[in-house]
Amino acid sequence: MALDLEIGAVFLEAVRASLPELRLLTDPLDLEAYRRDETAHLDPPPPLAVALPTETREVAELLRLASAHRVPVVPRGAGTGLSGGSVAVAGGLTIAFTRMDRILEIDRGNLCVVTQPGVINARLKAAVAEVGLFYPPDPASYEQCSIGGNLGTNAGGLCCVKYGVTRDAVLGLEVVLADGTVVRLGGRNVKDVAGYGLIQLLVGSQGTLGLITEATLRLRPEPPPKATLLAFFASLTAAGEAVAGITAAGVQPCTLELMDRFTIAAVDDWQRLGMDREAEAMLLVESDLPGAAAEGELDRAQACCEAAGASGLVRSTDPQEADWLRQGRRLAFRALERLGAALMEDVGVPRSRVPELLVAIQGVAERHRVRIGTFGHVGDGNLHPTFITEREDPAAPALLEAARADLYRAALDLGGTVTGEHGIGTARRDWLEVQRGPDALRMMRAIKAALDPLGILNPGKVL
Repeated sequence: MALDLEIGAVFLEAVRASLPELRLLTDPLDLEAYRRDETAHLDPPPPLAVALPTETREVAELLRLASAHRVPVVPRGAGTGLSGGSVAVAGGLTIAFTRMDRILEIDRGNLCVVTQPGVINARLKAAVAEVGLFYPPDPASYEQCSIGGNLGTNAGGLCCVKYGVTRDAVLGLEVVLADGTVVRLGGRNVKDVAGYGLIQLLVGSQGTLGLITEATLRLRPEPPPKATLLAFFASLTAAGEAVAGITAAGVQPCTLELMDRFTIAAVDDWQRLGMDREAEAMLLVESDLPGAAAEGELDRAQACCEAAGASGLVRSTDPQEADWLRQGRRLAFRALERLGAALMEDVGVPRSRVPELLVAIQGVAERHRVRIGTFGHVGDGNLHPTFITEREDPAAPALLEAARADLYRAALDLGGTVTGEHGIGTARRDWLEVQRGPDALRMMRAIKAALDPLGILNPGKVL
């Protein structure tokens, strides 16, 4: 440990000498704020220091020095992650990208935007909307999460069912490799198949292969205001069958979200939206097609809901009312957090098996005698069962470990995944090989070794 402290001191001295203008935090009170992300029940150590660069040159020099001194580096966005992907590493440097927060260019001619990673998702959306454009990736935490964090985890959100995840919006990247080399990948071309898909590899790698310092992102023309349908059901199975019916009918809403009864009550207690608290499940269905086409799309979705036995239906075309209803879904996790210690999970299955996953989640709750509020992006098969335990309950970690294992196994048995959009990080690391198998993991380790031979980039995460 003494040697580690000595190495750390020498490294920090080298950083200060090489980058005198860099903001570098070393005070224990400052470091405390950078230990964790929003993943429950993790207790990482504080980092050695936190660097807050403003430009790529500083990031490159930090990585060059980190390689020279064998110091681990943890990249961090806004800290809203839910997989432990940006938690601190003992003796490591956390690079927080919050000051790299410039939108560099909005290119209307090529329908793209060039941005630094520290820009908040909602700010980017607002900036491009001012010129009539639309950035689709839409995590529920869009008002707090950063573009860099979205790229690191390949974040999804409420619009994934129609527009895809973050990776689908990436045209180009600027990346700093472990040794400080700066590489530019892709650009503004819509079609570009030269060489390996390195962009696709880096997006979602959670900073284990390189640090993203700039991104060129695909935009779309801004769609019309959304038309909204709420459908309530007397059982979770019926709601799942409605989703399967909507998918089979070829309906492609821009939003197809679910909340179970427990979550509905939590949101309604907090926001007083007047939702049907007796229903076992609610679907939020939205269309962003123009005019009558939106009404036609919701008509088809409503028919599927009625065929599955919907107990109540609410239609709204008023933008303000629709926004209130959508906000209720966005606040689902925050509402559940008010009831106790909340651990959000992130399982997914093929869409046709959503009804079985909902039944399986109920079974996990009953077997482990734990409260679970379920909500999520049911239109693409990605649900967020959220475990609620008493705060400061010493038995909670063991209980949750067993319940999570049961949940993951159920998702995998249905042909699904242990993470749809939050990433592996540290929280699901032991399950990556279970899902992908040893041969796939061997490929991943070979890639990691090729790009980060010293193993300094976000060690202990993903692999």
